[in-house]
Amino acid sequence: MSETTSTNEEKKLPLDWRRAVPPNNSNDEENEVPEMEAFGLIPRGFNPRDYLRVEDIYMFKEPHEINKKEHHTDKYYNPKLIVRRGQSFQIQIYFNRPYKPETDQFWLEYLMGRYPQQNKGTYIPILVGNVLKPGQWGAKIIHRENNSIRLTIMSSTTCIIGKFRLYVAVLTPFGILRTRRNSATDTYILFNPWCHLDAVYLDDEKEREEYVLNDVGIVFHGNVEDIKSRSWSYGQFEENILDACLFLMDKAELELSGRGNPIKICRVASAVINSRDDNGVIAGSWNNTYDYGVAPSAWTGSVDILLEYYSSKQPVRYGQCWVFAGVFNTFLRCLGIPARLITNYSSAHDNNANLRLDFFLDDEGKVDTRLTKDSVWNYHCWNEAWMTRPDLPVGFGGWQVVDGTPQETSDGMYRCGPASVQAIKHGHVCFQFDAPFVYAEVNSDIFYTKMEKNGTQVVESVDTTHVGQLIVTKEVGGDRMMDITAEYKFREGSDEERLALETAVMYGVKKQGIQDTTYQPQTDVEMDFQAQKAVLGNDFKVTITIRNKSRNSYTATTYLSGNIVFYTGVTKTEFKKHSFSAKLEPSSSSSFDIVIKSSEYMSDLLEQASFHFFVTARINETGKILAVQKAIVLEIPTLRIKTKGELVAGKEMSVIVEFTNPLKQTLENVTLRLEGPGVLRTIKKQFGRIPMNSTLTWEVKCIPMRPGSRKLIASLSCDALRHVYGELNVQIQKP
Repeated sequence: MSETTSTNEEKKLPLDWRRAVPPNNSNDEENEVPEMEAFGLIPRGFNPRDYLRVEDIYMFKEPHEINKKEHHTDKYYNPKLIVRRGQSFQIQIYFNRPYKPETDQFWLEYLMGRYPQQNKGTYIPILVGNVLKPGQWGAKIIHRENNSIRLTIMSSTTCIIGKFRLYVAVLTPFGILRTRRNSATDTYILFNPWCHLDAVYLDDEKEREEYVLNDVGIVFHGNVEDIKSRSWSYGQFEENILDACLFLMDKAELELSGRGNPIKICRVASAVINSRDDNGVIAGSWNNTYDYGVAPSAWTGSVDILLEYYSSKQPVRYGQCWVFAGVFNTFLRCLGIPARLITNYSSAHDNNANLRLDFFLDDEGKVDTRLTKDSVWNYHCWNEAWMTRPDLPVGFGGWQVVDGTPQETSDGMYRCGPASVQAIKHGHVCFQFDAPFVYAEVNSDIFYTKMEKNGTQVVESVDTTHVGQLIVTKEVGGDRMMDITAEYKFREGSDEERLALETAVMYGVKKQGIQDTTYQPQTDVEMDFQAQKAVLGNDFKVTITIRNKSRNSYTATTYLSGNIVFYTGVTKTEFKKHSFSAKLEPSSSSSFDIVIKSSEYMSDLLEQASFHFFVTARINETGKILAVQKAIVLEIPTLRIKTKGELVAGKEMSVIVEFTNPLKQTLENVTLRLEGPGVLRTIKKQFGRIPMNSTLTWEVKCIPMRPGSRKLIASLSCDALRHVYGELNVQIQKP
């Protein structure tokens, strides 16, 4: 944080003894630029009109014109010129008379912020020359006609990202004449994944279209055995979103001179996306109460959240991991950094980063919720951003993990990343930033530990494969899931995986081994737990199977605990307890069914309709304990979306959303949301009640703006039912 976060009194005197120029960390603030900068006394009779004077500047800034087309910025709903760095663009200058290169001298000036300085990259004077060098600032005349000239301008590949003000300066014998401040000539410069000298260069066109230009994505949620997906509207091209994203960097007080560096931008953004410690964009809530705000599951995209924050400057309530990741993805893609949203199934939240999650059991083999502090999230979403890492050894560039969900502090603030995926895979967790935390999220082991009466801990069982068993993202160019687990870790149990673990331990990840010699698991008996597909509001069956592979007869005391949990793995209530004795015949397997009734769980259900079952079995003859755990997500009903009328850009059409209430109760205070980038802005509607088995129909009229393949996304939210979604792909024709 910079020095300007103190009181208003000090704001008036930003100079301090350490710096000659006040901190320059707002893209919005401006300085006064004189229209006439005299070299000394101006003689009488000097008339600026006698000299070359700029009458008009034409920016070629319409979506169909050369600049936005060539720079892949034609989708932004923004009337100003938007270009990408390291690539040439054109402007046309109209003078009051024909330009004479022999005697006339003019140059361009790009300025940013309130204290522009050339050595900080916030004041950029550009002389007109004959040659353009790749990746360096320059300008060259490509056409002269009557009183006008057309220039091609090249920007630097390390140029600051943001909004620049443009002036044209003309030299006269007595001073410099400048154009008047004109916001219509403001120029946004963004990162350029198409330019091979840019730090975010990505060499595959299909990947650039997906990771930079696609404004809709997919969030995978649920759990590893029951993967669910929903669409999310990133909306990075929507009106005012670019300005909102630039404002986030102002809010984070990132010096303007640091804004050409994607590493710095990701680091400060991962802190400002959440509201902890800096009043950032989204306030998180994981306790199922969402007073004075929107339930995390009700959002359909990032646009409403960013625009609300941009106008109110106050954290928007509420978010959970996929909301933080969705908004972060919008921010990155909007600025031109290739980005994708990642889901890690069975994600370890390890409070002390020792690669070990401890689940404590009591005498009977039940999990002791008082002692157990670690948790396994059903899933956790973060982002990857693509960039070079000149601050690390060669080979650690490419995808970097960044995470805006506030879990643990890093350098004193709630933020995470950028951490090199390649470094995590190979265990090189010494490289900044936060690699040990991410390594633990995908690699921890689960220890079931029994607390004896005398205080000693006995490890009863270790599960090395449960955590991080599947890591996914949306495929390029389609809606299916792409498994990227192999980018984060070697095959479980392989030599490479052991080596990566040893490397991580060598570089400071704490790995607690089993120094406890009492750990001798029961290897001749195995236990498995399965659940049939469970639909919200219905009864379902779970099955415990115990295989006795030995030649001995055993008896097992088996205990099942069914808990309603937040998707973060934290228990809200235990709704089912069931224990039984089982006789285990030699070399045979026995199955036991238990029915879970809807009346047992409906009253306490949380919004992700998520259960967590712990099953422990004590073999009475040996005293050993077997333990398994499993998360189950209920099938939640969906919304149906259809359209009516012609699907043509500029013509009115109708979107119809339908929902049938499947629960044995009336739903009250129901909120519906509908959005579709390029088709319609988010619309909300409240409905008082939906009786059981009745169907709600909502028709919305809209005029789609953009032709092409678009997506409509809807959500329904009320206290009794959340995470209800629907979506529809539509093809909007050209008029």
